[in-house]
Amino acid sequence: MADLGPVVWPPAPLRTERLVLRESEALDRAAFIDLFASSEVRTYLGGPRPRAELENAVPEVPGRRPGVFVVDHDGAMIGIVTLDRRDAERPGHVRPDAGETELSYMLLPEAWGRGYASEACAAALAWFADAFPSEPVVLCTQVANDRSVGVAVKLGFIEVERFEEFGAEQWFGVWSSVPRSG
Repeated sequence: MADLGPVVWPPAPLRTERLVLRESEALDRAAFIDLFASSEVRTYLGGPRPRAELENAVPEVPGRRPGVFVVDHDGAMIGIVTLDRRDAERPGHVRPDAGETELSYMLLPEAWGRGYASEACAAALAWFADAFPSEPVVLCTQVANDRSVGVAVKLGFIEVERFEEFGAEQWFGVWSSVPRSG
């Protein structure tokens, strides 16, 4: 998310009851490689990347760019949450000019099923709503990824449409910090 305007990146670490969302550090490199090499994590994201390729490609301090939060539990990286501009060429938009912010996340399998994804994403969304009042956030996941759809709904995303992309049916929803009527 290169265009942050007057917002300073990285923000101070975001703290929840159990997690810290922070900027990436060199010690996170192995966990980044584990995320992208995991067949479980990458089931609905185009499949795992070869570990050897990642070992050569991942920088010493991976993910150090605006919009990337490392999800830290008890001093160790368990995943990432990202806020990026959705590519205007892709399907799924809620603004006529596209360019919405898209929330995504990946957690290591050992962190699944404990509510960490919802907790981390809620913290990132709260930060975003404060930094960019009334700007919508979108989320897209495969319909088959029922756990991710469940997290989206729990976070308050409302399904806008479904479409075919990457050879699978996609669930596309929108979240806004602006109170909804009705």
